[in-house]
Amino acid sequence: MAAAFSSDGEAALRRELHPAAAAAAAAPRVDLERFYEMDRAIAFVREGEFRKVALQFPDELLTDAAAVAALMEEATGSEMFVLGDTTYGSCCVDEVAAEHASAEAVLHYGPACLSPCRKLPVLHIFGQQPLDVGCCAEAFRELYPERQSRVVVLSDVVYAHAMGELEQQLCPEYPNIIFSRLVCGDPPDPVLPEEECRFGRRFLVEAPGGLQDYAMFYVGAEGLTLTSFMLTWNRCPFSSFDPTMNCGRHETLNVNRALMRRLYLVERARDARVVGILVGTLGVAGYLALLQHLRELLHRAGKRSYTLAVGKPNPAKLANFLEVDVFVLVACAQNSLLDSSDFYRPIVTPYELELACNPARKWTGNYLTDFRDLLPGACAHMELPPVVPAAEAIPDISLITGEMRATHLCDPPASQLPPSTAVACRDQTWALAEISPAASFLESRSWQGLEQQLGQTPISKAVQGRRGIAIAYEDEGCEQP
Repeated sequence: MAAAFSSDGEAALRRELHPAAAAAAAAPRVDLERFYEMDRAIAFVREGEFRKVALQFPDELLTDAAAVAALMEEATGSEMFVLGDTTYGSCCVDEVAAEHASAEAVLHYGPACLSPCRKLPVLHIFGQQPLDVGCCAEAFRELYPERQSRVVVLSDVVYAHAMGELEQQLCPEYPNIIFSRLVCGDPPDPVLPEEECRFGRRFLVEAPGGLQDYAMFYVGAEGLTLTSFMLTWNRCPFSSFDPTMNCGRHETLNVNRALMRRLYLVERARDARVVGILVGTLGVAGYLALLQHLRELLHRAGKRSYTLAVGKPNPAKLANFLEVDVFVLVACAQNSLLDSSDFYRPIVTPYELELACNPARKWTGNYLTDFRDLLPGACAHMELPPVVPAAEAIPDISLITGEMRATHLCDPPASQLPPSTAVACRDQTWALAEISPAASFLESRSWQGLEQQLGQTPISKAVQGRRGIAIAYEDEGCEQP
């Protein structure tokens, strides 16, 4: 699961390109126009009178990028820029890269998390992946033979174009079936109390018992999207239809075990003293407000925090911050559930950090993956409770280490820095160690970085070095199989 969000680049370096095969596999022009909904994209650019437009493609669709850009420039007269490598996950709109090209709008192609953006106008074009509607309907009938079954139909965005036809086949037979609708960005209309609007899907719940009276039927391949759905709506049984295999099944993911794993990470967050806040998005609306909220929460909980912007996280990058006990990932709802089993330190979601540090928030069985639900004014926002004196606080024991820990909130001091006179009368190294846990950790390490050795290194003339890339320098030769 970690590889879906991060990569060490080895696959890209070892990838072999075959221009002839790529040209043979390229779709004809008429297929490009249908698959990428060229008419809708052209109308979007013309109506907005955009002169510079960024086209964002995932890796699997990059082979069509040049042809699509040429068609768009020919039809609109506007300048097109192809964004081939995203700053974070490809499902998010990369507004940072688009602004580097001075783009006025973004056309986002391929799978998307449908998170609202902050600055630029965006049009999502998912790509109309093929779906055998008849086979999908037949699989649904086998999974739900009872015609009065209450079922909510969800789909991956790349199959949304076929949901209308599937609805026409199933609705006459199943009167209690509900099809979700895609919502790109913020909902245009207020969400009613009996409505669900999550992950860019919106549907009306009509059962007296609410959503827990429904089963979920997902059209799409197994992946992060389905996992996020199952954890969020963990009280509903799930089944799915994989269009690539044309087969349906009852999902067997042990949701309770997955939630137990996430609650274990909550305990790790309670034990942590230093927390690293990983910035996993720069385009989702509200991420700056959440960063400020997490800093205040950690400060009130008596924990140190560092904000880290490292691009796509991977184990090698985060291993450089050994003084950090746990990381919290600020990302879109689809990428927030990062499997941290390959990392040296656990990675939690903002909701899990709130469970660990905010005494007012209790586990209710409802799991939240969208960090916007935690912000002030949102449906799941919890105010921090009043400060409890340390003498009156209820002691708490860690379930992992068995040690006592503080769970009460502290008064935010006026300043975290000691008085200037206290700094002046101490050794400079120890003054920094007292202020910063990172400096204290660095002081205890045997290797503290490259030594400058000023004036001790002899000066030598520049010589020609090795040529090539690290995976295969020219003087290394080629190994014969």
